[in-house]
Amino acid sequence: MRYGKLFTAAAAALTLLLAGCSGPDGRAPDDGVIRLRFQSLAWQQESVEANKELVREWNAAHPGIQVDYVQGSWDSVHDQLLTSFEGGEAPDLVHDASDDLADFAYGGYLADLRGLLSARLRADIPARSWETTTFGDGIYGVPFLQEPRVIMANRTLLRQAGVRVPTPEHPWSWAEFRQVARDLTAAMGKGRYAVAWPLKEPVSVSLNLGLSAGGRLFHREPGGRAVLRFEDGDAVVPGTVRAMVDTDRTASPATLGSGGSDTLPGFFGGKYAMVPLGFSYRQQIVRQAPKGFDWVVLPAPAGAGGLAQGVSPQTLSIAEDSPHKKEAARFLDFFLQPRNTVRLARGDWMLPTSTRALADPALHTPAYGWATGAAVARHLSPAPAPPVRGYPEWKDKVATPAFQEYYSGAIDTAELRRRLVDDGNRVLARYQRNMK
Repeated sequence: MRYGKLFTAAAAALTLLLAGCSGPDGRAPDDGVIRLRFQSLAWQQESVEANKELVREWNAAHPGIQVDYVQGSWDSVHDQLLTSFEGGEAPDLVHDASDDLADFAYGGYLADLRGLLSARLRADIPARSWETTTFGDGIYGVPFLQEPRVIMANRTLLRQAGVRVPTPEHPWSWAEFRQVARDLTAAMGKGRYAVAWPLKEPVSVSLNLGLSAGGRLFHREPGGRAVLRFEDGDAVVPGTVRAMVDTDRTASPATLGSGGSDTLPGFFGGKYAMVPLGFSYRQQIVRQAPKGFDWVVLPAPAGAGGLAQGVSPQTLSIAEDSPHKKEAARFLDFFLQPRNTVRLARGDWMLPTSTRALADPALHTPAYGWATGAAVARHLSPAPAPPVRGYPEWKDKVATPAFQEYYSGAIDTAELRRRLVDDGNRVLARYQRNMK
């Protein structure tokens, strides 16, 4: 999943901040105050400000439990946390994403939150969101922000081509999306494409959107063992993208290896009419689009699974080694009050998992597509794979190169299926050999 421009000086910042929290001898002052270190991965200015404001509000109201804000980085969080956990230097409160938690949860680095979280917080977040942070019998993170993949579209080009504009109530089917792309490309002229698919990281896009077509890929056998099966629904999204590039020539082949931000100049310049992106990319469009650029947020196409798509929410966890788990849980309860979650969601241009926060009118305004996102939110499901042990290795060593070669035209569907399933099941088997 994407969280935007990444900080690269996190280690230095962490060191400086930790140093700033200690006394002259490097140890915390012995003043009877409980001090919690909260490592946040917020990176957008509004999000960082919202996080720091909430920490200041907590500290002002709780002089006996002070929270120190520590800036982390999305691009190094896994290795940095692993080093911190193994070195006994982990922050008390850990910001991460649900698709990164499995190894930490199974490794015993994160606290099981079941006996720590308030009933209010447990009840405010839907069960389907809690599934993303449940590993075995325990809950190892609070899922609090999520983003669906939507279509950012040039409204002027849609209008000129005369195509139907979808809504969450009447979305395009995948077949209609393909036909709309043909109509758009024909209207746009030579050298321009209806769609730019930024597939630098193709696995999560393929799997998460695949839910809309009834795909699943990962299945559970009796006893909990995960196995891979590539069924008809799993082929719809990859097949549509491949056909748009190779057969219809309505999607640019040049953007298949690009990240989302790389496609925006072409989107602004009218080279591409539509770009499937994460919901938070709206912030970049608002800030970078030329004056007068008319754009709209559309729901992703629907299939046999309706508007369903998988998400891996941002999470907040408590380190198992923290000596102040109860106090950390109290801070989480404050930090994730619905009114505060709305502030965090607006700061990150994402959607809250909190039912009460999602009902806030500020998240249902038509401006910048908030209403479209809120309507799609009820269709979001846990991403198919992250709870599976061995998923990171399968993703990096098997699925990513397989999807990249498939989308580029180097391999066909049969070879994609063989690699994802046959090679993939061998990876999963190594991680599950001790399961019954």
